[in-house]
Amino acid sequence: MASQEDVFKKLVAHCKEYGFVFPSSEIYDGLGAVYDYGQMGVELKNNIKKYWWDSMVLLHENVVGIDAAIFMHPTTWKASGHVDAFNDPLIDNKDSKKRYRADVLIEDHLAKFDEKINKECEKAAKRFGESFDREMFCQTNPRVLENVAKRDAIHARFVAALEANDLVELKQIIVDCEIVCPISGTKNWTDVRQFNLMFSTEMGSTADGAMKIYLRPETAQGIFVNYLNVQKTGRMKVPFGIAQIGKAFRNEIVARQFIFRMREFEQMEMQFFVRPGEELKWFEHWKQFRLRWHKALGLGDEKYRFHDHDKLAHYANAATDIEFQMPFGFKEVEGIHSRTDFDLSSHEKYSGKNIKYFDPEINESYTPYVIETSIGVDRMFLSIMSAAYNEEQLEGGDSRVVLKLPAVLAPVKVCVMPLVKKDGLPEKAREIMNDLKFDYKCAYDEKDSIGKRYRRQDAVGTPFCITVDHQTLEDNCVTIRHRDTMEQQRVAISDLHAIIGAEVNMKNLFKKIVE
Repeated sequence: MASQEDVFKKLVAHCKEYGFVFPSSEIYDGLGAVYDYGQMGVELKNNIKKYWWDSMVLLHENVVGIDAAIFMHPTTWKASGHVDAFNDPLIDNKDSKKRYRADVLIEDHLAKFDEKINKECEKAAKRFGESFDREMFCQTNPRVLENVAKRDAIHARFVAALEANDLVELKQIIVDCEIVCPISGTKNWTDVRQFNLMFSTEMGSTADGAMKIYLRPETAQGIFVNYLNVQKTGRMKVPFGIAQIGKAFRNEIVARQFIFRMREFEQMEMQFFVRPGEELKWFEHWKQFRLRWHKALGLGDEKYRFHDHDKLAHYANAATDIEFQMPFGFKEVEGIHSRTDFDLSSHEKYSGKNIKYFDPEINESYTPYVIETSIGVDRMFLSIMSAAYNEEQLEGGDSRVVLKLPAVLAPVKVCVMPLVKKDGLPEKAREIMNDLKFDYKCAYDEKDSIGKRYRRQDAVGTPFCITVDHQTLEDNCVTIRHRDTMEQQRVAISDLHAIIGAEVNMKNLFKKIVE
């Protein structure tokens, strides 16, 4: 675990050093859990958003996009349930003065039992080789059975406490399981309390006439209040979806692990409207589609898993998370929810307006059910960076840090380098770059030795480096270097577009996710 923590620290430092992520207002000692994206980070972030957006609105003729305002009428959040029920159960350690989510502490404790079970299985697999039957082993091994029983007993109490919103029982589980504070190592806990996560402000021309409004804690409600506008103006037929990318704000008390949990973050959400009774079919459809979307990036299929919710939200009849193996364990990057008709029915009730959909195929009016896919841009960014970060030992005792980012998402696709800063090589390099930059994000580098330049581009994840030398002036050929393999090829300048395009075209990913 310590080594993984070290890797994560190195990743965070790398993000800061190479212009991916900076602490917000750093010259004033920063602002907790708020970050700025640097010149490299914003390019990667934009590429992630484009991949998601096009996978929704380009690949699906029945999905369209909107961009709803951050400020919304305050009744919106009353109708959605956020004013009354948008809370986290929090607990403080009296010695470290650190605050934690009580449910996360328990979930992390449960995960330790899974780790013990997996270790037992791994040891047995090495011992028995190809004849190893994991299912049979888990059903018969005493140590595995003991850990399963302990986990299931705690899990049953945990689920019951969540369902009943029993804060006293949540603390008792923490006490009974002897869960310690990761900082102080003590069990000196306060009672569990609920904390509302919304930011409020005021809008109005005078102090007396100001209206209390909220910074939106999620983007979904902007879609719901516009659902009928989109349906009518776009002549959409159920089933159809509305996609949106936008900022959301939560007053996170427990904001740790770099950009994994922030107070200002970006969401990519799609709400898919379906006939009542068909929601679970579509839930399964989008669940599988979204998993294929993640796996298409080639970060490792084994790094993803589904995690069904122990406690369903009051509005949901099905919910699962797609989790990714971060350096600090499996964590949620995307949620898929079957929200039933809660949101639309609630907005209809509070607004007093009829927002039912008339279905001409069955000659009936109804309130559509909703399937939601919601992914955090920042968490997706972090998962990609953590999977891409590699420290490699090379022949001759040399080493390099390389970001093996999916070429499609890399901030810079190609760096053009003159071998020396004379003899017409810079001019030729600029000529090549000026031709490529219409299609690909390019960089130009002529400082230091060619080896140091290669290392700089490895560190920011540039898939291709092109070196212009004296021979180039004679035969119009250049040396192209591939990031992952460090292989170098001599190719014609006229072939560069085809070579680069074959690797960085987003179509390559889309073909993997479309059935």
